Amino acid sequence: MCSESTLPVHLASASPRRRELLEQIGVPVQRVICAVDEQVLPGEAAADYVQRVTRDKVRAGVAVAPAGAVVLAADTAVVLNGRILGKPTDQEHALAMLRALSAREHQVMTAVAVARGEELRLQLVTTLVRFRPLSDAQMLAYWQTGEPADKAGGYGIQGLGAIFIEHIEGSYSAVVGLPLAETAELLGEFSIPCWQLR
Repeated sequence: MCSESTLPVHLASASPRRRELLEQIGVPVQRVICAVDEQVLPGEAAADYVQRVTRDKVRAGVAVAPAGAVVLAADTAVVLNGRILGKPTDQEHALAMLRALSAREHQVMTAVAVARGEELRLQLVTTLVRFRPLSDAQMLAYWQTGEPADKAGGYGIQGLGAIFIEHIEGSYSAVVGLPLAETAELLGEFSIPCWQLR
């Protein structure tokens, strides 16, 4: 069994949820700080966008992590009819997004990449999420909790927004921000075991 100091993953993400998910499967984490341009390019498809940003993040992480370190990055997009729903800019924007998601199915695309030096592996995971019908009063009350403000698509499946979710098909953890089964496989390719932390 490895100690926490032996085989950490350097996480190129500020997301506390991704850190928690890695720790959930027993992988010690050290955060590396890096920034990339996350603007959607003209005509760029959602799947291409998520994979490009994830690739850029992991490469930026490798550039600042210690030499030979294993770096992990991920990016998640909420996609409705091919359109990426980012984080809401204000109450009106958040309510418009929730209204669009109400009683409909959308996609959550999460790409995860693991790299060491020039070696890079990436996987895209798409989960289908269906919302139950939402009333204006429910959407407003949810906005007022503060939870939607920093969430892609204006909701958090792991938080208060869970009551809006009628059905999912695919990886729950990918909707939170990191597909754990796929992440474990990618880490295994770089000899990083899970269940290190007990």
